[in-house]
Amino acid sequence: MKEIINLYKNIIIQIATPYSTGTGFYLKNANLIITNEHVVRGNQEVVINGEGFEKQMTKVIFTDVRHDLAFLQIPNVIEAPEAKIFNGGTMERGEAVIAAGHPFGLKYSATQGIVSNVEEEKNDLVYIQHDAALNPGNSGGPLINQKGEIVGVNTFVIQNGNNVGFSLPISYLQKAIEEFQATDNQIGVRCGSCSNIVFEKTIDNGYCPHCGAKVQLPSEVEEYEALGVSKTIEELLNKMGHNVGLSRIGPNNWEIIQGSATINISYHEKTGLIMGDASLCLLPKENIKPLYEYLLKQNYEIEGLTFSIKENDIVLSLLIYDRYLNMDTGSKLFKYLFQKADDYDNILVEEYGAIWKNED
Repeated sequence: MKEIINLYKNIIIQIATPYSTGTGFYLKNANLIITNEHVVRGNQEVVINGEGFEKQMTKVIFTDVRHDLAFLQIPNVIEAPEAKIFNGGTMERGEAVIAAGHPFGLKYSATQGIVSNVEEEKNDLVYIQHDAALNPGNSGGPLINQKGEIVGVNTFVIQNGNNVGFSLPISYLQKAIEEFQATDNQIGVRCGSCSNIVFEKTIDNGYCPHCGAKVQLPSEVEEYEALGVSKTIEELLNKMGHNVGLSRIGPNNWEIIQGSATINISYHEKTGLIMGDASLCLLPKENIKPLYEYLLKQNYEIEGLTFSIKENDIVLSLLIYDRYLNMDTGSKLFKYLFQKADDYDNILVEEYGAIWKNED
């Protein structure tokens, strides 16, 4: 199982939009990134990140509400092995499976479970029911058998259902890929009424040419526009030279890379708090006391910023109430946080033995 888990680490793709985060996986033979439709819903483009390429924007080129599937355009350069596809034989109850995923901001996870039903019917579709834990943000990842073959796409989980998860069998995905690629990968959408795929060249003024139902291509989705405080935050980030589209990682959340530091900015509408958390590095495994003393001293000396420890992470934080946020004060405070974050992680590693996060 360990070899399988390590193999899929290079195939799993992180996906983020202004509305949600999720998982996808790269199919080399199809030249596509596969995910759930609900992960990318309402977006022409999404943010993707993976082991074999840099974080970037990519287009949604196919959506299928009926099967909860979506296809994404692959990056220009991607290094990943070819995933094995289940050959269509018979799955058995009690068979061991792995659910793999990689939500934004979290480490790659792979959970093992057992198939409890291979013919669970919902909404006229048959699903694989299993108890491999599906964590928030894992939607769209692959379900893998003991041979390392993808047997399904992780689609949904029953809330408070003791790890009762459902995956769309791979046969539905294979059929969708065949239909989509029959017309040279034009941008397309499956009609929710007649189930035919409608493409850019066949759509009839926004309607399905087969049954007349209203359909919307991914390329025609209205682009996201931030409002209120979120809009101010994005204007600040843009003014400071950051790519706002690439920074979005879910509702009112942004991830900024400043030098060697990663800063997460979040806006909590109910409390009015804007939080900037710079995750700097990890605590050393020994001789921690001098580092603690240094952090306590800095908390006394630096104005407006606070050091804290979250699990094993050393975090530098900024808090702003939305009523005090404007372009002038916001720009000064964010610049101060970004600069200090990039300075402090080097000091903590080089002088106090902290560990770079990518070395953990």
